[in-house]
Amino acid sequence: MAGRGRNFYLWIGGAVAFIVSVGFGRTIDAALFHPPSRRPAILYIHAAMFTSWVLLFIAQAVLVRSRRIEWHRRLGAMGVTLGCFMPLVAIQTALTMTRLHMAEGDRSQERALILPFFDMLAFSVTLALAAYWRRKPEYHRRVMLMATCGLTVAAFARFPHWLMPHALWYLGVDLLIAAAAVRDWLLMRRVHPVYSYGMPALALGQAATMWIYLAASPTWLAIADRLLR
Repeated sequence: MAGRGRNFYLWIGGAVAFIVSVGFGRTIDAALFHPPSRRPAILYIHAAMFTSWVLLFIAQAVLVRSRRIEWHRRLGAMGVTLGCFMPLVAIQTALTMTRLHMAEGDRSQERALILPFFDMLAFSVTLALAAYWRRKPEYHRRVMLMATCGLTVAAFARFPHWLMPHALWYLGVDLLIAAAAVRDWLLMRRVHPVYSYGMPALALGQAATMWIYLAASPTWLAIADRLLR
């Protein structure tokens, strides 16, 4: 069990990479390489940054596994810089692509803006906690895992409906994090506070976000309309 425990973050990194590949692999050709109309440059920047984050997470897990802590810290400084820009680029990309889809006659994307706004809020909070707890590895690695798993929601949303039913995308995210909590229980006979407090808070935010999205909240639509002007 101890060996599998040490490799767990590598397994999670591989799972995240697989989920992203499956989700976006179904749409990347039509969305990026051969789109029906010209796509803005920020979409490609967004794709490159988020792909880099997943690769960075895996690289950091490899460095920790091989006990190259100094390299891990150096790469971590680059990761914080990347992570600080990701929410800004993600929100701008969401706004830009929503305007584009609306210009093409699709207004259904307007209410979906709540999803990237919440996702980037959750990512920013977990990234800030990871930076704050950088000297506490047991806390740091767990909030980094939560931050990275949270980014898979967009990939789950692109899964076939028979595999990931509509509006259950956050369930995939939660199952990834729950696997980490189960790993804690198996190794330590307790769940780490990062998960025991973080998972309920995240689930509450996810539930509120999905309610706003599914109910097409007039308040949110008014806010989105102003943001899109």
